[in-house]
Amino acid sequence: MMKVKLLLQFRGWGCVGPSPFSLLHAFTSRVGLSTATDHFTDKGKDSDRVFADYCVYKGKASLSMYPVLPKVSRLDSGGLKVDCRGVMMLTFSPAIGEQKCDWEKKQFFALSSVEMGSLTSLGPGGGCEFFHDPSMKTSNTGQVRKILSVKPVEGGSYFLSLSVVNNKLQTNDHLTVPITAAEFAVMKTACTIF
Repeated sequence: MMKVKLLLQFRGWGCVGPSPFSLLHAFTSRVGLSTATDHFTDKGKDSDRVFADYCVYKGKASLSMYPVLPKVSRLDSGGLKVDCRGVMMLTFSPAIGEQKCDWEKKQFFALSSVEMGSLTSLGPGGGCEFFHDPSMKTSNTGQVRKILSVKPVEGGSYFLSLSVVNNKLQTNDHLTVPITAAEFAVMKTACTIF
């Protein structure tokens, strides 16, 4: 596990361009890491920890995952108050060519800490599904529905599928990214060290 943690915190590779990972998946996917440095505490940058995006490029879509740290504010007493909880952001983008994605049509799904727990506790052959309504508790409830499903495949691999139904724009997007057992292990580890 320590090797994976060090790999996630390595500062030299970017999501754009070839990486040592692309040699492993030369014909089916491209994987890379980029260093994310714009994470802040209540005052200034948090220089203690560096979080890296994890990107997986496949034939029909790509998936990137990165932590969004909680927003905190300092109280008069000197303590800290959590204003907005942190999430693990998943970004799905459809492919428009070989190793090219349509970033204009990207879709987001924010995993809460409980959802990350469900993901990390999956056993071999286990799957799960999460439902989000971004406008819940507003007058626009039900206008946009997002469903993330994690389905097992033989050999320890998974299909991560995001379905987004937007009744306002009359769109129905469905993006699926096949994830190998090794890629899923990295994703689970990223959720546990966040």
